[in-house]
Amino acid sequence: MTEKGAPLTDADYAALASFRHAIREFLGFSEARAADVGLTPQQHQALLAIRGSEADQPTIGYVAERLVLKPHSVTGLIDRLESMELVTRHVAEDDRRRALLQLTPRAHDLLAALSMAHREEIRRIRPLLSDILHHLDE
Repeated sequence: MTEKGAPLTDADYAALASFRHAIREFLGFSEARAADVGLTPQQHQALLAIRGSEADQPTIGYVAERLVLKPHSVTGLIDRLESMELVTRHVAEDDRRRALLQLTPRAHDLLAALSMAHREEIRRIRPLLSDILHHLDE
């Protein structure tokens, strides 16, 4: 294992370049699959953040944090998802100032299909990523 702070080798640079390339290819795959079902990448990511959250978490603020966006940007994104009948807002019982986000049945169906395709792609590229990470850990 390379010491922390040790100079980077040519192999380190090659592994980092390969890692960035693999991530970009995965993002391209993800963007294309989202477009296939009529979603933007951010819409897909927002649906995934809502679905992957705890029951009391899916708020505008939570989705903003998960998408690394400002809450006002996510408000517009959620407005569009609502108009597409993919998300609904409900007042939180514990704090009536908070709106909890919920996926509609249609969103669940879209997200399930997208997530299956993504899981298969991740399984396909796992050996490549493991090999790259192994080279960076040497």
